[in-house]
Amino acid sequence: MTKQRIWASYTTFTMKEAFWQLDATARRTRLEELLASLAQGGQAVAFYQVFPARAEYDFLVWTTVDCESLDAPNRFLEDAARRLSPFRQYVSVPTILCGVTKPSTYVRQHENPQEIDPYAGQRAPYFVIYPFSKTADWHIKPREERQQLMTEHIRLGKTYPEIKQQLIYSFGIQDQEFIVAYEMADLVQFSDLVQALRATAARIYTLLDTPIITGTLRTPAQLVDIFAGDGRPS
Repeated sequence: MTKQRIWASYTTFTMKEAFWQLDATARRTRLEELLASLAQGGQAVAFYQVFPARAEYDFLVWTTVDCESLDAPNRFLEDAARRLSPFRQYVSVPTILCGVTKPSTYVRQHENPQEIDPYAGQRAPYFVIYPFSKTADWHIKPREERQQLMTEHIRLGKTYPEIKQQLIYSFGIQDQEFIVAYEMADLVQFSDLVQALRATAARIYTLLDTPIITGTLRTPAQLVDIFAGDGRPS
């Protein structure tokens, strides 16, 4: 069971030219140091290869911390900046998405077995996230009408029980209103789900749902081999 309020941060990384100009040993050392530091940045941390699913990101780090005290976001943001500062010469962070969880308006927590538990010991092979915002027309609709539209959306999602989801709220924190995260073992099946969701009535109230960032679960050692190795398959 997930904690009721957590802070989630999804940070993308892209190696700069200064990194690629290092020799192979130095590249491996710098990347190992960065990943080791990031691994200590939260109560739960997971690493994902993104490139070449997207050209502008090399890898993604998903960090989760408890958000039970008023200064939890403050402490996380300060700590994350300190961990990144020594490596900014070598990597850029083109996209950072962050926000907090809260109980769903449309689904009771105990009725949602498909909710992602960020503290679970085993992660699924694929992870997909994107920022999301609704139109103004959606927000001023009566709650009963929104519930009816979301019930269709939720019912369809339940026909894919293997696919887990987490909704992060970013209202007033970043430009988007939500961050939608999915975990799955079958990426093709996930694509089928998304296509089906596009045909639901609630779709017309979507204002923003890009960029879609698709990650493949990797250990830090695997990321080092991929991005600082000799290019040969392991």
